[in-house]
Amino acid sequence: MIKGLHHKAYRCKNSHETRAFYEDFLGLKLAGALEINETKTGRETKVLHSFYEMDDGSYIAFFEAPANEFDFKKQHDYDLHLALEVTPAHLQEMFEKGKAEGIETRGISDHGFIDSIYFRDPNGYVVELTAKKPHHDDILFGGNPKARAILDNWVSEG
Repeated sequence: MIKGLHHKAYRCKNSHETRAFYEDFLGLKLAGALEINETKTGRETKVLHSFYEMDDGSYIAFFEAPANEFDFKKQHDYDLHLALEVTPAHLQEMFEKGKAEGIETRGISDHGFIDSIYFRDPNGYVVELTAKKPHHDDILFGGNPKARAILDNWVSEG
C-alpha cells in the first residue's frame, strides 16, 4: 500500500536561486543535499540533489545537472505545477509577501473548494499555495463516484 508522498523531484537551473525561493521565500527547510559523482551503473556524472521538507514530512527535491541539457521554460499551469497546502491566513500573508518582494504573484483564485495563489519559481515552474474551504472533503475524497463518472464521460466523448 502506498503510504504517502516521500518526495517530488524537478530539475533546477541554479541550486542557490532555487534554495532562496523555496527556503527563504516559501519557508521550507533545506533538509538534505547529495552530490552525485557516479551513477549506480558506474557512469561519471556531476549532479546536486537537494531536498526541502514540508510539515507533513514529505519533500520537494531538485536536481541541478549542468552537463545535461534541459529545456527550462515558463510552464503553463495546465502543463506542470506544484500545489502546496497552507492555512487561509498564511495564503493571504504569502500573497502580500509575493507582491511586496516583486515575485510574479497571481490570485487569490476561488476554485469553490479551495482558494489559491500562484508564483513562478526561478526554474519557470508554477507553485500554487492553496487553502482548503470547509466543504473541501465533500468534493475530494477517495473513491468519489462523481469524479469517476466525470472521468468516464470525458473519456467516452474524447
